[in-house]
Formats: sequence, C-alpha cells, structure tokens
Amino acid sequence: MPTTTKIRPHVLVRASGGRRYVVALAVDALGTGLLRPFLLLYGVTVLRLSAPVTGIAMTAGVVVGLACTPGVGRWLDRGARSTVVAASMLVRVLGVVLLLVTPAGNAWLFATAALFLGIGNQAFPAAHAALVATIARGRERDVALAGGRALRNAGMGVGALVALACLAGGAAALQALAAVTGLAYLAAAALAWSVRLRARPGAAPAADEDDGPAPRMRTLLAANVVYVFCLNVPEIALPLVLVTQLDASPAWSAVIFVANTVLVVTLQVPVTVLTSRFPRRTVLSLAGVVLTASYLGFLAATSLGDGWGAPAVAAVSVVCTLGEIIYAGSATALVTVLAPAHALGRTLARFQLSTGLGLAVSPAVITALAPHGPAALWGSLAGATLVSAAAVRTD
Repeated sequence: MPTTTKIRPHVLVRASGGRRYVVALAVDALGTGLLRPFLLLYGVTVLRLSAPVTGIAMTAGVVVGLACTPGVGRWLDRGARSTVVAASMLVRVLGVVLLLVTPAGNAWLFATAALFLGIGNQAFPAAHAALVATIARGRERDVALAGGRALRNAGMGVGALVALACLAGGAAALQALAAVTGLAYLAAAALAWSVRLRARPGAAPAADEDDGPAPRMRTLLAANVVYVFCLNVPEIALPLVLVTQLDASPAWSAVIFVANTVLVVTLQVPVTVLTSRFPRRTVLSLAGVVLTASYLGFLAATSLGDGWGAPAVAAVSVVCTLGEIIYAGSATALVTVLAPAHALGRTLARFQLSTGLGLAVSPAVITALAPHGPAALWGSLAGATLVSAAAVRTD
C-alpha cells in the first residue's frame, strides 16, 4: 500500500541543492520577474522599435534558445551540474548588458540581447533538474523539483510586482530595472557556481518500483507538447476569451493571473507530496484528465454569456491551475526516472525542447482557434489533452 511522503523543510532544502543554491534560485527568479514580462515594453519604449519588430526579435530569441538545448544536454552528460546552471544565468547577464548598450532603433542588437536571454531561459530548466536529480533520490527529488518551481513562481511574482510599480517612471525606470536584473543574474550565477557540484558521467537515478511499465519517451515528449498549453491558458486564452467573447472587464484577467500564481506557490509542494502516494505515470495521466475537465468547464462557462460568464471562468480557472500543478509535479520527475543512465542531460534537454515547442506554438494555436468560437477552442484543447493523457497511461 503506497504511503504519503513526509518531507521536512531542512530535508527539502538539502534535496534542492542546499541553502546557497536555493538563494540563487530565488535571486534568479526575482531578476526574471523584473524584466521578462516587460521586455516587449523595453523594446518599444526605451529603444523605440515597432511592436512587430520587437515581437519578432523576442520570438527568434526563444527559437534559437531552444536550438541550443541539445548542446546543454551533452554538457550535462559529461558530468557538469552547477557550472551549467551558473552558465545559464551568466549568459542572461550578457543579454542584459547588450540591452543596456543598445542604441535606440537598433533592432539587430536588441535581437542579439533577446537571443542570449532566450538561451539562458531555455538552458536553465534542464540544468536545474539534472542538479536536483544528482543530489536527491525518489520522492525527495520530486518534492525538491516542485519546491523549486514554487520558489521560482514566487520570485517571479514579486519581481513582476516591483517592476509594475516602477513602470510610471518611463524609459529611465525600465533601464534601471534592466540593470538590477543583470546584477541579480550575476549574483545568482556566483551562488550557483559556488555549490561546485559535478556528477559521475552515467550516474543517474533508476526507475522506482512503483512506477510500473514506462511509456516510450517519444510518447511522453509528444504528450508534453500538448500538456504545456495549460501554462498559457491564464496568460493568453482566458484574457482573450474574457475580453473578446464575454466583454468582461480586464480586471478579471488580472484576478485569474494573480490567483494562478498564488495557488502554484502555495499548493505545488503539498499537492506533489500528496500525489507521491501513486505512480508518477498515473499522476501525469490524472493531470491530463483534470486539465480536460477544466477545458470543458471553460466551454460551459463561456456559454453563460455576459454577467455570469466571467465569474464562472474565474472559478473554473482554479481547476485548470490544479491540473497545471499536478502536471508540473509529475512530468519532470517522471522524465528523470525514465532517462537512461548515460543520457540524463540529453533526455532532460529533449523534454525542455518539447516544453519550449509547446509554449512557442500555443499562442498561435489559441489565437487561431478562438475566433471560431468556444467549441473550437476548448473542444480542441480538451480532445488533444485527453488523447495525450490516454497515451501516457496506455503506451
């Protein structure tokens, strides 16, 4: 009979890389929260670039950053751990420096800065997961990964609030925020590097006995592309639906986004501990079922129209966030367990590639489906997610 895992705070900190590394994660997240949500505004306001040019440069940075993940995986498989994490932070320092020296109207230098920021953002998740997998085993590793995600969301939320408060200062305030972000990344890199953790090449955690038959990695990666759409639902799908289909106040979008952040920060670790009673594969399938139910709930909520539609969407968003929490607490953990001993880094890099691909295409898919009505948007997301959940469970 499976039992609930109990993780004490000091054990969680140790499994997460130790105090210095946890501080590095918090500082890095704070810096990301200061700049990432407002990078578009920086290009438009400070550098006086057009919105389309700024958006294209940012997208190119993400795409090229994804192309660098295989190299990160090979570096990790040679045993590097804290060095890769520190490098992912340092490359973003370079991106911030380029932002600060870019003259107004120079789109190419801005694109280069966005490229370095994109490389760092895409390299970090695989490097962090590999580091935690080297230190911790079993369910402690799962909870440590969940704790890192909660800490990262908290730091980014605080950073975004600070940046929002500074926006009234205009271009000068945005430049100051960028400078503070660069210093935050530099401090985080120094702390991460000081951990000085390496792994013996080929030393990776073995599969737990209670995980049952492993799904094929290709199936898991393909399913992950669909699952990860849930991360863009609060930021893109719901604001689009609330404003264009329900004529609701933009305040509803803000409420949903804040609630999503608060729920992830407060529930990620407890929910991961609770679901640790069950095989990771089963939990990941459950996440798909919960997300499917939420998408169908959004379909029903939008049918209520003006008045009750917006509150109903906000209520259903809690279910969607719960699905996101279950997904985030099981997906990376399952990948670290299933990865071949000699290819942990490359496997995590492929997983990050599938995550980045889903995040990259989901805005285009969501905005393409939304004009065709709620059934096209939510029905398609529900169907694709349910198929993915079934594939993970039965493959």
